[in-house]
Amino acid sequence: MGETTVKEASPEFRSALVDCIPHLRAFARSLTRNRDRADDLVHDAAVRALAAADQFTPGTNFKAWIFTILRNLYYNEGRKDHSRNVPFDEATVTEHAIPATQEAALEFSDFRRAFWQLGEDHREVLMLVGASGLSYEEAAKICDCAVGTIKSRVSRARQELTKLLSEDALAVSRRDSAPVAQSEPAEVLQSGPIHQPERLR
Repeated sequence: MGETTVKEASPEFRSALVDCIPHLRAFARSLTRNRDRADDLVHDAAVRALAAADQFTPGTNFKAWIFTILRNLYYNEGRKDHSRNVPFDEATVTEHAIPATQEAALEFSDFRRAFWQLGEDHREVLMLVGASGLSYEEAAKICDCAVGTIKSRVSRARQELTKLLSEDALAVSRRDSAPVAQSEPAEVLQSGPIHQPERLR
């Protein structure tokens, strides 16, 4: 495969790309469960986006556009299993700390562990709709499926999270999980029981 040629993009395009990097990183990590692989995926998506800058229609949703690029890269590479045997705290991110009470920290710790026990499709829709703020319609376009499918996946993901938390069926104990200060990006936190987005309630 030849090198992707990076074309000159407008300042507005580059600014939008920079703003999306934390969201892309969170989405990539929810797919790959591997920090290094996710960072590689974000880099590749950014390069592809810059190379295709002239294909983006100004005024449309940039985040949805570049999320589609990243997701296509991930699936086109055949879901390479870079996350096999990855310890739980290797699947977390060390970017944002959570200023919270001890009880809130414990609640988030439980949510984080439950989130990583969800299936790939469920983590994906929670990241897209719940954490990144995309509409059901935008998420459906990214995932190339019907809007009803996205709504159904969100509903099932919420039900599974509730079941895991209410039945204490978490695979990793609080003691063995990474500290809250080493948790996932803010995009994931907002989907938790402490700051749950309106769409997921």
